[in-house]
Amino acid sequence: MRLELRVCQHCLDGDHGNEKRTALLNDMVDCAEQIQEYKEVIDLDAVHIRKVKDDEPGKPAALPVVSATIQNDQVVLNDTQLVAEGQDGNMLVYTTPDDVLTVLAGNLDEISKAVTEDVTVDLSAVGAEIVSQADLGANREQEQ
Repeated sequence: MRLELRVCQHCLDGDHGNEKRTALLNDMVDCAEQIQEYKEVIDLDAVHIRKVKDDEPGKPAALPVVSATIQNDQVVLNDTQLVAEGQDGNMLVYTTPDDVLTVLAGNLDEISKAVTEDVTVDLSAVGAEIVSQADLGANREQEQ
């Protein structure tokens, strides 16, 4: 199984002036980097993080999936997406930032159940609200 997170480098850096989006993208990258470090715990073969700039073609790093939308009668590639490839070769594509962050947080939740180290990521206020609404259930005190 493999994951690939694709984000806009300019949004990540805050160049586009949308603070909420910048915070969410940074949360996504932080989560993906933590998953990358512990990928073997949840049987992931690889975690790729692709930061795309305006002057690049935006090709995926490893998983050959690019999502698009139609804006003003033009096809526009989505600059944020998470692709998850399963063991059967099927690929799931998440393009909504809330969904991307929730999936990544869910993976961290699974890792946290299998390791003794603290794998939590300090999320922005926006990211923390999204994840709290997802009710991932990593409350170890309730499980005991």
